[in-house]
Amino acid sequence: MSMNHPYGGPEELPAVFPIFPLAKALLLPRGQLPLNIFEPRYLAMIEDAMKGPRIVGMIQPDPEAPTSRLTPALFPVGCAGRITQFAESGDGRYLITLTGVARFKIVEEIDAVTPYRQCQADFSPFLVDFSPRAGEDLVDRDGVLRTLRDFAETNNLQIDWSSIHEAPNEALVNALSMMSPFGTREKQALLEATDLKGRADVLVAITEFELARGKGDSRPLQ
Repeated sequence: MSMNHPYGGPEELPAVFPIFPLAKALLLPRGQLPLNIFEPRYLAMIEDAMKGPRIVGMIQPDPEAPTSRLTPALFPVGCAGRITQFAESGDGRYLITLTGVARFKIVEEIDAVTPYRQCQADFSPFLVDFSPRAGEDLVDRDGVLRTLRDFAETNNLQIDWSSIHEAPNEALVNALSMMSPFGTREKQALLEATDLKGRADVLVAITEFELARGKGDSRPLQ
């Protein structure tokens, strides 16, 4: 999705921004993630973000790390997104869409007075994210489509194949990764893949593993 404010590099992003911990929610560069915001602390987060650079970092809680009830431990890598759509529901919720900008690594979590968590981030390990469609020619598109077809047939999924075939490789791989019904660890592996080819390879490997186990999720990709 195009943004009114394109980002050419890390220097154009804030060094400190709010983070939204949410398990199995994967945001990738130039991907779109719709969110239904209703908790008071995250309503405040969105209101504050809309007053500033409109950047929110999506990140997953790490279920295997030492944690507390109030502040669950987080994976070290997330993805920053810009609020590109915003609507009020009329019943106290915000309906937003985040468009992914770039992945980041947490440098440290800020001891903030806000009800939501904030972090200082480093985007330098993921400079490739600022180059749209980088590495598309290296993606094994046939392998991705073949694996998707096998997964769809095994789980009786309805796929809009016309849209799939029209999508460029970056949009295809990132959309399938974001919509995939896999678990937290698998989603994190997709996020942390070095580049687009690596993500495509991880997506195929995870899908083939699920097929081999015979435990595919029956929910449609949507």
